[in-house]
Amino acid sequence: MKNFSILIVDDDKDFLKGIIRHLRKKFAGIDIIGELSGEGAVKVLEKKEIGVMLTDLRMPGISGHELLLKGLDINPHLCVVMITGHATVENAVKALKMGAWDFITKPVERDALYHTVEKAMNHYTLASENLRLQKIIKTLSPDESFHWESKIMKQLQEKITAIAVTDYTVLITGESGSGKEYIAKAIHRLSKRKKASCHVLNCPAIPEQLLESELFGHVKGAFTGAERNREGFFMAADKGTLILDEIGDISPAIQAKLLKFLQDKEVKPVGSNSSKTTDVRIIALTNQNLEQKILDHSFRQDLFYRLNVLFVNVPSLRERKKDVPVLIREFILKTCREMSVEPMEIDPVALTYLTRQYWPGNVRQLLNYVRRMVVFSNGKTIDIALINLVEGNHNKAPLLKNHTLYKDAKKETLDIFSKNYLIRLFESTRGNISETSRISGLERASIQKIIKRLHIDISPYRGKVS
Repeated sequence: MKNFSILIVDDDKDFLKGIIRHLRKKFAGIDIIGELSGEGAVKVLEKKEIGVMLTDLRMPGISGHELLLKGLDINPHLCVVMITGHATVENAVKALKMGAWDFITKPVERDALYHTVEKAMNHYTLASENLRLQKIIKTLSPDESFHWESKIMKQLQEKITAIAVTDYTVLITGESGSGKEYIAKAIHRLSKRKKASCHVLNCPAIPEQLLESELFGHVKGAFTGAERNREGFFMAADKGTLILDEIGDISPAIQAKLLKFLQDKEVKPVGSNSSKTTDVRIIALTNQNLEQKILDHSFRQDLFYRLNVLFVNVPSLRERKKDVPVLIREFILKTCREMSVEPMEIDPVALTYLTRQYWPGNVRQLLNYVRRMVVFSNGKTIDIALINLVEGNHNKAPLLKNHTLYKDAKKETLDIFSKNYLIRLFESTRGNISETSRISGLERASIQKIIKRLHIDISPYRGKVS
């Protein structure tokens, strides 16, 4: 059941009763209110949340045009549908320019009425959700966790809260860009170590011959270039947390030394004969299957068990679609802060389109995409036209015009979505239609029809190494 009501306003009592009867039959469970005057409608608008208002254009007292303005003043997201038997182009244009959502004429066809009201309800629901997410995001500081909407992430939040109160080693797995480092830092922020330092070391970014020194430190003269003693990350993170990113890429020699550290909690700097103890919590991250690497003899089984005391798997973005809108809004605000520009809004249609995308690069890809949108925006609102600009030649679908009919705008938006969705799948499946069918849930024949209709050339993706 929707948490808003529908208001019908018309000075023709019989017409009003007929419209209410039809809508109550079609939309059971929705609160539908009727008023015979604009004055009565204003009182209802002030007392209840009205999501959709259908109003006659010509009424004694407050006219439909006046009621439109008063309604939008009370609720800027109100979807107003004008009804009139005086269907002139001038009246229609005037109402739309004043903020009307749509315009229908008497005599009203039942199917047209149902279609218009249903679309208006959906639009208001999207706009309300948009506003709710804005309010949530504005209450969060840049360092706070996201307000997750998906069930799987709410469960994960409960899990990391329980993990944070312990001092055990944690292994976090997940696809590249899924937010493993963010989860690791959240565990640190929620732990008793939060006042101490949290260091992040990207293991494969450091040459193997230097990684031991980065971790354990070294003494002066230990090797060429060691001109002074240096404290490693294990000591620097004493009383705090050390996040080891891409742990699956470290060499067997470093694996052996890390295993000994986890057993003894002692650090022996390179070139030193003595050891020091340190109190540091280790959180290891990887996008690889460590159990498979154990079978391949490229990762030590004993080290795996030392790291895997507590385990967290971060879901991919496609597994938590409900989180995409709030992530987009947070990233918009984050980017606006980084660029020192005024916060931007996002159009509900654009937000829906982006939510439905595949996002194989997960949260990192989404963040970069949002940054591009903010950079290329020359206004305060991100819409489909801007998305087309950002996607450039990758998407040759036409831009949506400001006054495009709903059905045409919907078709263009769906074509944009379908083309980009399949192209991104083809990039990961190397143009394999059968694999694309399995992942997408679409029949092969349906995919081939879309390819033909949207003129998608899959040859560049076949045989391409991803």
